[in-house]
Order: sequence, then C-alpha cells, then structure tokens
Amino acid sequence: MAENKEAAATSPYPLMPSAPSYMRSDQEAAASAPPSAEELRHKKRMRCLLYVSIFAVFQVVVITVFALTVMKIKSPKFRVRTASITGFEVGSASNPSFNLEMDVHFGVKNTNFGHFEYEDGIVVFTYRDVRIGQTNVEEERVRARSTRKVDVSSVDLTSRGLPANSRLGSDISTGIIPITISSKLDGKIHLMKIIKKKKSAQMNCTMEVVLATKSVQNVVCK
Repeated sequence: MAENKEAAATSPYPLMPSAPSYMRSDQEAAASAPPSAEELRHKKRMRCLLYVSIFAVFQVVVITVFALTVMKIKSPKFRVRTASITGFEVGSASNPSFNLEMDVHFGVKNTNFGHFEYEDGIVVFTYRDVRIGQTNVEEERVRARSTRKVDVSSVDLTSRGLPANSRLGSDISTGIIPITISSKLDGKIHLMKIIKKKKSAQMNCTMEVVLATKSVQNVVCK
C-alpha cells in the first residue's frame, strides 16, 4: 500500500474519478422525452387532413360510378322475338300477289335502373318500302333492367296496295318475300321517382318469308 501511494504521488498525471457504467447522450434524452403539446396538435391536424383526403377520394369514386351506371339513361330496345305464318296464300310469278297471316311476338328490353313507361304505338310491316299491314301496341310499363313480352293478335299482310311495277313477281320466282318491320314507342324513363327523361324504343327488323316451307327465317333487328 505504501508503494501504491508513493507511485500515485510521484505520477505526473492526476488520477480521474471513475466514469459511470452508462451515460445517455443528449439526443437519446431528447428522443425519450414526451412530445410537446404543439407536436401533438400537428400530428392530430395531419391525421384529420389524411382522413378528409381519403373521404374525398372515396366520394369522387362513388359519384363517378353512380354517374356512369345508374344515372346513364339509355334508349330501350324494341325487337321481334318470334314470327310464324298461320295463313298462306301466294300467287305465281306471272300473277304475283300474296295474302299472309302472321303471328308475331315482340319484346321491349329496358336496361336502365328505372322503369320505362311507353305510350300506344303502331308496328308497320312493309314490302320494299310499301306498307302491307300494321298492328297496334298498347301502352305498358317495363320494369327496370328487364324485358317485357308484347303479344299482339295475328297480323294480316296483303299485296293489294303494291304498284304494278313492283318486284313481287321476281321475288316469288326466287321463293323469298322480304319484309321489314318498324315501329317507335315513345315514353319516359322514371329514375328514383324523381328523374323523368323522355326516351323512345325503336324497332327496325327485317325477315324473309320462305315460300317453299311457308315459314319465316333470317329475322334480324338493328
């Protein structure tokens, strides 16, 4: 012990007190300190701004989808579903004429999210732009996104009003009589009991009466 004291007394450097086992830096101390009131208010404002932005984007998406689907109103479609010959009387190529009785079934297709109410209408049958018959369609209502079947009584088609220079003789010789069916049903689309928009269901269909089989084929609607 005496030697140690003597060595310490004779040492050119003074002895430092021993350092503690662990000392935190200023940065660590600042990090562990609780946030201030100003920092808390800033974080709260940022969270509110984030929530408002997310809600605004969600609203824009919902409105866009709603406008492109529910609010987009389209014209209903009026089409021939089936057609058949129930009465058949056709002349020859040298003495062309015809008297046909046709059973026709129509359909009104409404793809909108609101129902379609249409007024009374007329379906016109023509042979090469000359009217050969017609039938009436009564007013009705078509539910949203559905198709309503429209059945009418048999339609009489006659060639009595055709001009003398018609192509009926040529068509009879080929065995096919072309017929066009056209119509327009005026009405309104009712959406959410608030919106009412005028729309029309138009028909423009063609068909062929095959004389050999006394049947209808190639029914095409545009």
